[in-house]
Amino acid sequence: MVFRHVLSLSHPLRGYLRNIHANRSWYIPSRRTMAEYSVLMEKEGRIHVVEVVDEMVKHKGLGVINTATLLANSNIGDEVLVGQKYLTIMPARLPELISGMARRAQTISAKDAGFFITKLGIGGGDTVLEAGLGSGGLSLHLARVLGETGHLVTAEPRDEHASVGLTNLQRASKCFSGFPKHTHCEGMVEDVVLDEEFNAIILDMPVHSPAIAACAPKLVFGGRLACYAPTTSQLEACWKACEEAGLVVEWAGELMERQWGLTSKGGMRPVNGPFGHTAFLLVAQKR
Repeated sequence: MVFRHVLSLSHPLRGYLRNIHANRSWYIPSRRTMAEYSVLMEKEGRIHVVEVVDEMVKHKGLGVINTATLLANSNIGDEVLVGQKYLTIMPARLPELISGMARRAQTISAKDAGFFITKLGIGGGDTVLEAGLGSGGLSLHLARVLGETGHLVTAEPRDEHASVGLTNLQRASKCFSGFPKHTHCEGMVEDVVLDEEFNAIILDMPVHSPAIAACAPKLVFGGRLACYAPTTSQLEACWKACEEAGLVVEWAGELMERQWGLTSKGGMRPVNGPFGHTAFLLVAQKR
C-alpha cells in the first residue's frame, strides 16, 4: 500500500511542496511562496546568500537585518552598509552560489564537477541521476548546465544532508535563468532509483557496488556512469563493479589542482597550501 500526503515544509525548505510516495519524495517549487535571494560580498571576498524578506532575520556573519529594507531600491554593483561592514550586491551566478552555499557534507569541487560534466557529455535536455546529494555542490553545477529542458534526479539517504542540499537547490532555482525539472528520492539509490532511462549517472557514496548494479541497467545505450571514490580500494571496487554490470571503463584516476599567485618582488610562484587532490574518479560507458 502506498500512502500519499502533501505538506508545506517550514524553513530551510521554505517554498517547497513535498509529495511523499512511500520512500520517494518530489520537491516542487511553489511560485507564490518561493523566496527571492540576493548575493552580498564583503571586501575580502566572503559571500553571503540572503533571502530577501520583509522581517528581521539573523544571518550568520551579518547579524539581525531586514533584507527587504536593506536592499530596497538597490541594484547589482551597489554597496550597502550592514553594521560596520560595506557589502557589494553581486549577481547571483554559479560561483557566488557555490561560495555562499549552506554546507554540511563535503562538496565535490568545481574541478571535479567540470570533469564529470565534460566526460559524461551532460547538457540541455539530458536526464541525470546524482546519488548522494550531500550539500548539493555538484547538483548546482548540474542544474546550471541542464537548464530548463533537463531533468535532475537526486538521491540521498540522510535527511540532515538532504535538507541542506535541497536548500541550495531552492536558492539556485530562483537565481538561474533556467532551472531543470528536479526529482528527489529519499533513501539509498539502489532502493529508490526511478524506473527511468538516464543519459548520465554520478555516484558519490561510501559503497558504490550495489548502486552500480542497480543503476547501470537504467543507462541509455552510450550513456555514462561516473564514480567519486575517496580511496584507491574503493576505486578498484568501482572498476570491478562496472565491468560486472557490463560497462566499459573509459578512464580512472585523479585530478590535481595547484594555484599560483604573484610574488612581492615580481614573478609567479605556487600559493602556499596543499596540492588539490580531492578524490579518485572513474568513468564507464554502456556499449
